[in-house]
Amino acid sequence: MKRQFLAALLLAAGISSLMPRAFAVEPASDDSGVTIAAKAGILVERETGAVLFEQNAHEALEPASVTKVMTMLLVAEAIDQGSLSLEDTVTTSAYAAGMGGSQVYLKEGEQMTVHEMLKAVAVASGNDAAVALAEHLKGSEGAFVDRMNQRAQELGMNDTHFCNCTGLPAEGHVTSAYDIAIMSRELLSHDLIRDYTGIWMDTLRDGQFQLANTNKLIYYYDGATGLKTGSTQGAGFCISASAMRNGMELIAVVLGSETSSDRFESAKTLLNYGFGGWAMAEAAPAEPIQAVPVTLGTADTVQPVLQSSPRLLVTRDQLGQVTSQVTLAETVEAPVHAGDVLGTLTVSVGEQAVQEIPLVAAEDVPRLTFGQIFRQMLGEMAG
Repeated sequence: MKRQFLAALLLAAGISSLMPRAFAVEPASDDSGVTIAAKAGILVERETGAVLFEQNAHEALEPASVTKVMTMLLVAEAIDQGSLSLEDTVTTSAYAAGMGGSQVYLKEGEQMTVHEMLKAVAVASGNDAAVALAEHLKGSEGAFVDRMNQRAQELGMNDTHFCNCTGLPAEGHVTSAYDIAIMSRELLSHDLIRDYTGIWMDTLRDGQFQLANTNKLIYYYDGATGLKTGSTQGAGFCISASAMRNGMELIAVVLGSETSSDRFESAKTLLNYGFGGWAMAEAAPAEPIQAVPVTLGTADTVQPVLQSSPRLLVTRDQLGQVTSQVTLAETVEAPVHAGDVLGTLTVSVGEQAVQEIPLVAAEDVPRLTFGQIFRQMLGEMAG
């Protein structure tokens, strides 16, 4: 009953039209039938942000190296914005080389490309590489951490405060499963990151230093795409695990497991629950969308296009019940501007309409000038 009830909530919320960083609905409660061996956890569908399961999701806890999701996010954003290149050279400071915990044993003055440093962070959870990247981007780890906290606030991560870019133990360095899901979604919006978090084994230093992913799900879980593990005595064993199957990507966050095995098994349990119960449905119209006639325009018609994706999250037993209906204006008068609404695509699941997606003009259609109209009339008369 809970799954059907949650599905109704998801559909009523119109999850496919949510803003990218907003979650969809109230999460499932304990009667979902799912049990995880952890202090806290959450399961989220990446595209819609729908919460499919939660357990103490807003409890502020130590995240250990799952912190590096935010570190990698700031690096990925800088690369996409053009202020950083994967080929840029990063020089290791004495401070970065002195990081304890997980590391790739960088030496003071040692140089690697951003590509190599990012690989060291994503695969081996290198604290030294994380700090070297932070210093390269912002001049110091402190300045980088300030930006981490600022970005967390921008994303609505209200349970979070970062004290470093590594996740090494520090008083007041906390976040929540919910907030980790938010920054994990944001990180996965950068396609390049899967090229790193999906690596099982690789090398650095021209093959002289072996890397093995700390996320064992990459090796044995079908469809695993990432994302980041972490463990300290205070945090326990933690993970933000992502996986994709049949065009749907899920994020399972597990915090505070007692053993590494508990962490991976809990993440696997959540991912299996999601893939077993839900799917992404394509609600595109069955027939091509017809052009709309334009009066007094330089073109006779204008082509409508969907303003946003017609994909939505449904339970598996609803996959065959998704339909769509196109409603268009009979005609429009010029001028028409790209983006002007010309109609709607109504998406239904069974008998229930769950979403309306605007159909908008794909291009401008200017209005005919008086001279153009006059010449057109002369041409018709002559014909």
